Amino acid sequence: MRTDFQIIQAWIDPQSRVLDLGCGDGSFLKYLHEHKQTQGYGLEIDPENIERCITKGINVIEQDLDKGLSNFVDNSFDTVLMAQALQAVHYPHLVLEEMLRIGRECIVTFPNFGHWRCRFYLTQRGKMPVSKFMPYTWYDTPNIHFCTFKDFEELCQQKQVKILSRMVVDQTHRGDWLSRLLPNLFGEIAIYHLTR
Repeated sequence: MRTDFQIIQAWIDPQSRVLDLGCGDGSFLKYLHEHKQTQGYGLEIDPENIERCITKGINVIEQDLDKGLSNFVDNSFDTVLMAQALQAVHYPHLVLEEMLRIGRECIVTFPNFGHWRCRFYLTQRGKMPVSKFMPYTWYDTPNIHFCTFKDFEELCQQKQVKILSRMVVDQTHRGDWLSRLLPNLFGEIAIYHLTR
C-alpha cells in the first residue's frame, strides 16, 4: 500500500461509507473493505483502471470529476477521499464543496508547489520544475492548478471548512521537524482531513 494511504486509513472509521474520487485501480478501496469492513465506491475516468477495479470486485463509476457530483445526495458518505487529484481538476474549490456536501468528512492530498526545491528550480533555471517527484513538463502535465499549503488553507478559511488534521510530509510520506516548523517551504505533500 502507498505510504500516504497508510496515513489516510487511520482517519477512516471501520464499517463506514467511503467514496474515493479518482480511485485508480481500486487497491485502497479493496484494502479498506478487507481491513475495516467499509462500504466503498470509486469514481474513475481511466478505462484501464475501471477494468482493474471491476476485476478486484470494487464498485466503480465512470465519472469526470469536473462535471460535478450531482448524482450523489447530501451526506451519502462518511468519508470522501481525493488523493493526489485536487491539482488536476478544473475547479478545485467546487469539487471541495461537493465533497463536503456528500460526505460528513473528506480527506484531500496534493503536492506542495511552494516547496523549496520548486522555488529553487524556478529561481535558478527560470522555468517550471521537472523532477522525479513531478516528472511532467509544463505542456504535458495533468496538474492545472498549482497550489501551496498556504493557498489551500486560505481556501478552507474562505469556504468555512474546518481542518480536523493536517500532515505535511516528504515524497516518502514521512514528516520531520523542518516540515512541521515551516510546512509551506519544506513540506512536499499535504494530507488534510476536513469537515464543515
